[in-house]
Amino acid sequence: MNENMYIRRIFDGVVEFTLKSKGALVIVGPKWCGKSTTAKRYAQTVIDLMPLDTRNAFIELAKISPTNFLNYGPKPILVDEWQHVSFIWDQVKYEVDKTGEFGQYILTGSVTDKTRIETYNESSRHTGNGRIIRKMMRTMSLYETGDSNGTVSLLDLKNGRFAPAMSQKDINDYAYYVCRGGWPVAIGKERDVALAQARDYFEVVVTDDIFSLRDVPLRRDEQKARKLMRSYARNVSIPAADTTLLEDCKGSDETFDKDVLAKYLNALRNLYVIEELPAWNPNLRSQTAIRTKETRHFTDPSIGAAALGITPEGIFRDITTFGFLFESLVVHDLRVYADAIGAHVYKYRDSKKREADAVLQFNDGTWALIEVKLGSEADIKKAADNLIRIAADIDQERTGRPAFLMVVTKNKVAYQMDNGVYVVPLCCLKD
Repeated sequence: MNENMYIRRIFDGVVEFTLKSKGALVIVGPKWCGKSTTAKRYAQTVIDLMPLDTRNAFIELAKISPTNFLNYGPKPILVDEWQHVSFIWDQVKYEVDKTGEFGQYILTGSVTDKTRIETYNESSRHTGNGRIIRKMMRTMSLYETGDSNGTVSLLDLKNGRFAPAMSQKDINDYAYYVCRGGWPVAIGKERDVALAQARDYFEVVVTDDIFSLRDVPLRRDEQKARKLMRSYARNVSIPAADTTLLEDCKGSDETFDKDVLAKYLNALRNLYVIEELPAWNPNLRSQTAIRTKETRHFTDPSIGAAALGITPEGIFRDITTFGFLFESLVVHDLRVYADAIGAHVYKYRDSKKREADAVLQFNDGTWALIEVKLGSEADIKKAADNLIRIAADIDQERTGRPAFLMVVTKNKVAYQMDNGVYVVPLCCLKD
């Protein structure tokens, strides 16, 4: 995608604000999500460590004179695929602290080895004293791709504003979106070319990327990688235990044990291929126990579809799997929107087997419950009643009232039910 074809990303706003408020920005996220393309729009100097013909020279410069490396040109300086020179981290902190100026560096990468997580994780004490911040960039939401008309804003719902709206998309469109995903290179391309991008990404992961991490060394075994990816895809949107995945993968392969499974899962996390949805743990009025198991998700639902070999036409043969992948598509988009409006996304599940597929927790403490339904009007009504029951069990004297309750669907009309619950097509949503 060249400059003239650039589609503005929701993440652009994150970059713009961070460069005005922090000394350096570390952008992480899955390969091919557009990190470099977006970051280059804000850099005056680009140090690109991807091309082999220049990588070694830059690495040597960083080793010999990190000061010169980090003052290679006008700032902001972008160090693209910075994991190749991760040893300069302390020098980045020094350069940022030396002047105290904002907007000095942008570091991008699609790989996070253990040492680097410990180095720049936001919860670590080694974060440049709050002057360096890590942000995750995701693949494109349906609003960014132009498939959602954006007539229903999550921020408006939080502030009590809503107007009925319509989407022209139907279930066949959503089957396509699940399989295409939000890869920037797929947007605007003919159908077959667009669908090939997720399949190609999957192949790169299982044949190369997963075996490339220094801190999670794995013996090259593509069969194991494919087995795990398929098993994970079969359990997407489910709080499946590691033992469930292991039994699914193991079969006659006795070498596939819990330690091997843990290494593969860590590798996929460090590559930003998977991203579990954490559990929400509110104060309840009752003695109901909250389940804290994280829910399985890929960073883009199309990875799961590719792992299962599913096409937009074939997905209808297993409507249950379609439902789980649609839920993952919704969670993906909610995460993109949440990043822009100061919110986090969680899953609610309790010992009464009640679930809210997504919970939005805003930075000001307000919250919203969301269910995802691919099914009928009866399913939507049941989901709305479920949200009302869950909300009633939450201690609202401590948490406050929910900002809104919403069922996200594949239907065409956005409206508010008599009980106050919003019903909104995914292709009406935006941040």
